[in-house]
Amino acid sequence: MSHFAKLDENNVVTFVTVGRQEDDGREEELITRTGDIYRQTSYNTRGGVHYDPETGEPSEDQSKALRKNYAGIGFTYDADRDAFIPPKPYDSWVLDEDTCLWVAPIPMPEDGEAYTWDEDAGDWVAVPND
Repeated sequence: MSHFAKLDENNVVTFVTVGRQEDDGREEELITRTGDIYRQTSYNTRGGVHYDPETGEPSEDQSKALRKNYAGIGFTYDADRDAFIPPKPYDSWVLDEDTCLWVAPIPMPEDGEAYTWDEDAGDWVAVPND
């Protein structure tokens, strides 16, 4: 199956639809047929990497990686990067140019605990275990 993201006049995704496999790479035909702007997106692409849907591991064939990230409603299509970029979650986060994902200004601790970002504190805060 192919997936296509419908874009508004500001290149913001307003709708994602499933197309036919034979529609792969045929955005222009879809645009002509509907009068709307669509860009194909890959359901299994995240951070510029295509993942095998069966194993969840990176695919051997990375040519399937399409536009950095699977498009979601509210994502922006950046034509210069040819990438879908999710909404910025916090003002302090910065865009990773390689993955087109937003990253915190400091890495989340990797100690096995759950954390949430506290924008006011500018730091990760442990989520209490109940």
